Amino acid sequence: MKRENPPFRIRHFVLATLLLQLSSGALAADQELLGILLQNGAITQEQYDDLLGVEALSSADILPQSTVRHVDLEETVATEVSSQIEEQFPVTAERVGSGFRFATRDGNWRTDLQWRAQTRFTTPYRSDPRQISSFNGPDQHNFEARRLRMKIGGTGFKPWLQYYFEVDLQPSRDFDDSSTASSTRVIDWRIDVAKWDWGGIRLGQWKVDMNRERVDSSGRQQFVERSIANRVFTIDRQVGVQLRGHLFQDTPADMRYYAGVFNGEGKSVNNADDNMMYMGRWQWNFLGRDLSWRQTDVEYTELPTGSFALAGATTTGACTRWSSSGCGNLDGFEKPADAAPDQYEIDQFVEEFAFKYRGFSAQQEHHVKKIRDTATGVESELTGGYVQAGYFFHHMFPSVPAPLELAARYAYVEEPNAANLGFDNDREEFTIGANWFFSGHNNKLTLDFSKLNLDDNVLNLDESGNRLRFQWDVSF
Repeated sequence: MKRENPPFRIRHFVLATLLLQLSSGALAADQELLGILLQNGAITQEQYDDLLGVEALSSADILPQSTVRHVDLEETVATEVSSQIEEQFPVTAERVGSGFRFATRDGNWRTDLQWRAQTRFTTPYRSDPRQISSFNGPDQHNFEARRLRMKIGGTGFKPWLQYYFEVDLQPSRDFDDSSTASSTRVIDWRIDVAKWDWGGIRLGQWKVDMNRERVDSSGRQQFVERSIANRVFTIDRQVGVQLRGHLFQDTPADMRYYAGVFNGEGKSVNNADDNMMYMGRWQWNFLGRDLSWRQTDVEYTELPTGSFALAGATTTGACTRWSSSGCGNLDGFEKPADAAPDQYEIDQFVEEFAFKYRGFSAQQEHHVKKIRDTATGVESELTGGYVQAGYFFHHMFPSVPAPLELAARYAYVEEPNAANLGFDNDREEFTIGANWFFSGHNNKLTLDFSKLNLDDNVLNLDESGNRLRFQWDVSF
């Protein structure tokens, strides 16, 4: 194969270096050098003939004077070396929305690394009051590192073979909890086989794709925290496998589907028997455009985009609720450690709507959860949900700062006494909030104020209180 001549400017730099080392006239050595230069195409025949008569050659005789005057050989060589590394080194590094990305140039291997901190101040209630006594207790003013996370994700072997881990570095705890409650823990781990849009497989542990409010990351929320409905109705993180796909894209029939089988025991827990959790979700993107799993419209969606979804889950076990801490119990039901492995049969359903357009966002969910105690045969039905909306008023009134979003939410939970659990509570939440986005969801301040109401139909009492929360959420 014929070897290409070096770039023109490199040949001249090498030539200049050689000529600068010559101190004698154009004798035999000079003539030999000129012959080599002519043969390699560095000088023309006319230049060769003219230079044969020169008694003392210098770089100025061959290179243009301006070139010799401005040449910085070391800088040029460094630039060339840097350019070659940039073009030929097999691994790239860059900053992307999901953190720092390291990837091979063939596109098969990639690792995204991101650190996240969510710091919060709350007064006078750290959590949602669920009993009359919660309103009448001492006030609690609390600073909290609510979430300290490390996220690692990417691809391996092929671009469609994807992985993700999320580590909770130091969960907060109450003063009377064991120090183990603040131990580092892996909360998410999953592998996706996503070669085809119409169908892929996910296996591992993650927040099951049941409803938008829970699956939306806590760092992509519109308010400081999720609504009062979340604690009662989320099925949260589970260990299992799921089939998922995106069909009829960019058409009025655009839809996503999810169908999975899980242990049903919550995060990091092996199944106690042969009962499993089964779930399914159908999502219709009715305007032909897919809607991402994140709240607010800080991205300014140019075209109206919306979704309507129905989902359901069923399982039998000792849990009546789930959270990022794992399997737990709703008020009035047995703790998992005290319940039989198959004591509670649970069926729950959700209807969901979401919409975004030019700085405006809205979403809504309605939940129904039925719990049958197999030990007593008594059934309970819980209902709840929320509706929320937000808008960047800068798009309507330019005098309003562009990074500011204002939002409002209403949520409710009805926990009837059908199971003779000793309480019959109806709860409501009215929240207004403001977000200031420095860099989208990756760096934002959130302030919200809530009015929380509770009607105890057993004691025939009602109580209410106000709560203020302020939060900084930042991802690096």
